Amino acid sequence: LNVTEEKFVLDTLAGCIEYKSLLDVVVNAFFVRDGRYCLISERHLYIVICYLATFQLEELGLQHFSRIVKSLDTAKMQKFLRFFFNALYLNTWIKDEWSQFYDSLYVKENWIDPLLRWQPKVQQLIEQLTEKLNNHTTTVKTSKVTRPKEFNLTVPKPRAIPIPLPIPVLEKRPPVPPSTYKPPKEKKQLEEIKTKNRRKAEVSSHSYRILALVDSQVTTVSPNYVCNIFISASHLHILFTVFIPMVPDTFTSVSIDNIPIKLNAAAILREGALYQRKVEQELKRIENLLRGARDPSEFLEWQKQMRGKDLEEQLAEIECRRLQGKLSHEEAVLAHQYVIQENKKKANLMREEKAELMHQYAEKRLQEQKEMRELVEQVMEGHKNAKQAQIKLQKYKQQIVQEVCEENRELLRQALEEEEEKLRKRYELIQQIRAIESLPSVRHKFVDLTETGGHGLICEMSIVELRERLALLREAQKAAEEEKRDQIIHGKQAKEQLLLDKLDQISLFRAELGRAAALKQEEKKRKSQSGQRPLKDERILNLQKKIVEKTMERKKQAGLL
Repeated sequence: LNVTEEKFVLDTLAGCIEYKSLLDVVVNAFFVRDGRYCLISERHLYIVICYLATFQLEELGLQHFSRIVKSLDTAKMQKFLRFFFNALYLNTWIKDEWSQFYDSLYVKENWIDPLLRWQPKVQQLIEQLTEKLNNHTTTVKTSKVTRPKEFNLTVPKPRAIPIPLPIPVLEKRPPVPPSTYKPPKEKKQLEEIKTKNRRKAEVSSHSYRILALVDSQVTTVSPNYVCNIFISASHLHILFTVFIPMVPDTFTSVSIDNIPIKLNAAAILREGALYQRKVEQELKRIENLLRGARDPSEFLEWQKQMRGKDLEEQLAEIECRRLQGKLSHEEAVLAHQYVIQENKKKANLMREEKAELMHQYAEKRLQEQKEMRELVEQVMEGHKNAKQAQIKLQKYKQQIVQEVCEENRELLRQALEEEEEKLRKRYELIQQIRAIESLPSVRHKFVDLTETGGHGLICEMSIVELRERLALLREAQKAAEEEKRDQIIHGKQAKEQLLLDKLDQISLFRAELGRAAALKQEEKKRKSQSGQRPLKDERILNLQKKIVEKTMERKKQAGLL
């Protein structure tokens, strides 16, 4: 570059750096509003054009400025100049933003007013750029059209007729297995288990007769022998085979299921405790018999008979209550039918009264319509007189509005002056804060990890000592966890062994209780077959007769309705 061009470039660069804050305001707003689709990499281009238009337009002149603008992209320059030389933008937000950095009077006199003077001439430049854009036509280079040539391909040989494929033969399907039409094996297994249990019950019934003789001689058995049998879990079946006929009904009437059920720990312990408690009760009863106590079987038989009688009485009482409820239902239905008849009579009376009231209401409505017509005529006469008063009121309101507008203008001017004063004070305060923040300050502090805080406390320690103590505490905690883990493992093993012992004991108890339950079931069947049906109570017969009479009366009343 020659000296003049070099000086111009350096002056432009220095000016862009000096007035960067002012130029950023305009360029940032351009990218937000009109230049949303412009590239960020072209930002410096718009900054230079904005600087030349604001600060160098007087020195350059419009001719040189136009040459610079036309040498660049037409669409970009047309869009930016139309945005920057908008008189509304210059007088409003551009002026306000620049006044935050410089005095508002200085901004107006030195920058805004010259731009407004140049605005008509620059507008002509913008129109020239717009015409250039409209007349700009893109020239498309015409190229030679390629003409395709045929390929020199070999002529294919004629294809031979394919041999027809053989028709596939379907494979023979396997026959339906015979197990489809047979019952499952599980059903047969269940039947076999039932027959085995029945046979066991028959065998035990024969032993039951023999044990009746042993019951008379049970006093010869020593208590020590009974206690030894209870203590050894492997000989518990001896206790059941010898003394199970003397167990009461509440002990033997347990529903034993042949299907195995998976139990949890709580269920095993609960069932084991139940059987242990029942064995203790039976041993206590045997000890009492050995000491000379009476056999409570006779008392239990008498008690069972009395309970049967009480049950029959309760059933008769329940039947009486049911029949009484049915009788009260029939009476309630009759009463409801009587109420329906009375309601029909009342409804007829209400319809007659309603017709009379509607006739009276129609006469009253006609009278009100006549009065409303007279009132409307009076109101229409009043409207004619009210128009003149409305015109006078409108003139009075216009005067009030003019006075209020003048007062509002004065108040707005005062508010603008106060706002400018506040902005000036705020700008001075910001400058003071920035000057204070620009002062250098020492922010580094060296820490010695081996020293204490120096607060004068007894329990003070350095960070190094604190880390050593934490490491010791972690080691102690790990040792305690290991010890606790070993204790938990030993406890689990002991609990598992206890549960296995309980399961063996429970399986033995269940087998013996199943035999006893089968015996009791057969005895109940024999008693139920030999028993007679109880006679009905007289109260029940009387109530049934009354219900039949009420039903007949209700049907007769329904036919009348």
